[in-house]
Amino acid sequence: MATQLVLNMRAFHIGHSNWGADMAEDKYPGWHGTTILAVRRAGEVVVAGDGQVSLGNTVIKGTARKVRRLSPGGHDVVCGFAGSTADAFTLLERLEKKLESAPGQLARACVDLAKDWRMDKYLRNLEAMLIVTDGAELYVITGAGDVLEPEHDVAAIGSGGNFAMAAARGLMSTDLPAEEIARRAMAIAADICVFTNGNLTVERISK
Repeated sequence: MATQLVLNMRAFHIGHSNWGADMAEDKYPGWHGTTILAVRRAGEVVVAGDGQVSLGNTVIKGTARKVRRLSPGGHDVVCGFAGSTADAFTLLERLEKKLESAPGQLARACVDLAKDWRMDKYLRNLEAMLIVTDGAELYVITGAGDVLEPEHDVAAIGSGGNFAMAAARGLMSTDLPAEEIARRAMAIAADICVFTNGNLTVERISK
């Protein structure tokens, strides 16, 4: 049903997409300043986020938590966010309400959030991106009205997202568990991206 909703609205898409290269940096300033990575393997999803908060080229904090676990309607969901913290929390609150009204229906809740985010006069100005998973489904939600299910069981957002995703994609050819892949890939991203550090918040979820 959620997929049908997406297909009936031109602005919203659920599907497999190489979304990283499509994000315009001038339109989504929240793309800068953090790295969030999700890896799905062997029946679980691991979401990892670094702890650095930067104001311009100045590091303000190194231990921020950008990965959160929600339990709306008794169903656990893990969310990671990049961009403005206040904007991200506004979106997380909206997502939580959507999931409370449709427990266990993550795709539908993500589509409804993307619709509100795109169409609402206030929400459309929010500068953030989200990775959301219930341990089975894995989505990236953008302010452009997209709900994207990434290919290859790896998703990443933020300034170091491309580095983390490339590293994780390479490590998926090994027998390493999801958490180890996420940690190694994030370490590589932290070595390359000046807006990403090695203080990780890691959440595991299975369904």
